Amino acid sequence: MTQSVETSEIEPASAKGLRGFVRTLGPGLITGAADDDPSGIGTYSQAGAQLGYGIGWTMIISFPLMAAIQEISARVGRVTGRGIAGNVCRHYSPWLLHFIVTLLFVANTINIGADLAAMADASKLLVGGPAFAYVIMYGAISVLAQIFFDYKRYVAVLKWLTLSLFAYVAALAVTNVDWVEAFKGAVLPRLEWDADYWTTIVAILGTTISPYLFFWQASQEAEDERIDPDKEPLIDTPRDAPREFLRIRADTVVGMGFSTLIALSIIVIAAATLHANGKTDIETSAQAAQALRPIAGAFAEFIFALGIVGTGLLAVPVLAGSSAYAIGEGRRWPVGLARKPKDARAFYAVLTLATIVGIILNFSPIDPISALYWSAVINGVLAVPVMILLMMMVRRSDVMDRFVIDGPLLWLGWLATGVMAASVIGMAVGFL
Repeated sequence: MTQSVETSEIEPASAKGLRGFVRTLGPGLITGAADDDPSGIGTYSQAGAQLGYGIGWTMIISFPLMAAIQEISARVGRVTGRGIAGNVCRHYSPWLLHFIVTLLFVANTINIGADLAAMADASKLLVGGPAFAYVIMYGAISVLAQIFFDYKRYVAVLKWLTLSLFAYVAALAVTNVDWVEAFKGAVLPRLEWDADYWTTIVAILGTTISPYLFFWQASQEAEDERIDPDKEPLIDTPRDAPREFLRIRADTVVGMGFSTLIALSIIVIAAATLHANGKTDIETSAQAAQALRPIAGAFAEFIFALGIVGTGLLAVPVLAGSSAYAIGEGRRWPVGLARKPKDARAFYAVLTLATIVGIILNFSPIDPISALYWSAVINGVLAVPVMILLMMMVRRSDVMDRFVIDGPLLWLGWLATGVMAASVIGMAVGFL
């Protein structure tokens, strides 16, 4: 049996007024901001530099799709009181869980290494000094903050860090943009039938609709419910569902809309400055920042680099945390950033391990920046089976009880899954 919720008629009491509304924002806002991590900034910069304004349409199309799949993920956590992996381990084969969680850990760890490298390079641009010291420093800050910060205070810090993304709006303001071409690129898809183009599409979608974001938002909803004495899983308190679904939708739409605005800004900046001047060999976000100086001035370089550091401080904990949640829930360990380290040793051990391996990648023969692009591609490929599994899960009454998902949200979720699968197939056909 399904339950239809007319959320448009319900207003949470806590959401009255701007300040109250901002307080309701949480997992969705942080997830959306973490989507624009330094490696994502590098991918968007590379796409704009290589393909110009014509690639902007990918962000407009991806917005409703990513908002739908993230809302679905959040509902899983809020309805069941468990994250995605926690539900998979109870309702599906162990080999499927191990396959997905292993690929997630690998992709996230590579992403952490690349993000730390980008933050270090950006810091060198801002204040100078050795890159390796920044890699170690930022990695240590990420781990120590998650282990020792009070959970509510830590979440508040992550919310404040989302403001760093406005650096790209500021950079856009000082860039000479051809707005007519930018608008055309955003609303008129331009397709090219070659492997490099479709690999770029998969990388963009893999950066935008990333599996680690699904796991993080679902687990954070479950975490927020677990630590709040006034909340229970919606399976047990169905009367709370309309209010909670409205909060989740508002939180997710705002977070994903914010993410899309910033990503589109980065693409437009790269197209207006780098692509327009024939500089298409950008591989990293730090290179994009450095390349802006002779074209758009030192101020544009400064705020672009500052944004890389701010988003990295937000994204690295999310990447490591999503791995820890996925593995911990899959193994049925005590999990959660609100738990003391002594009460969730294995969870914090995975979180620390993911970050340490990411740091080590920067001192190994493996170039994390070269691996970055392919980690985005891996995320894109991995997203397909994860999204199929998620969409099947939310139709099971033994998982979602009366709150199985149907209607437009279900259709958008399957559309997102189909678009991601089609882009992966297009890439494979291009290579063949």
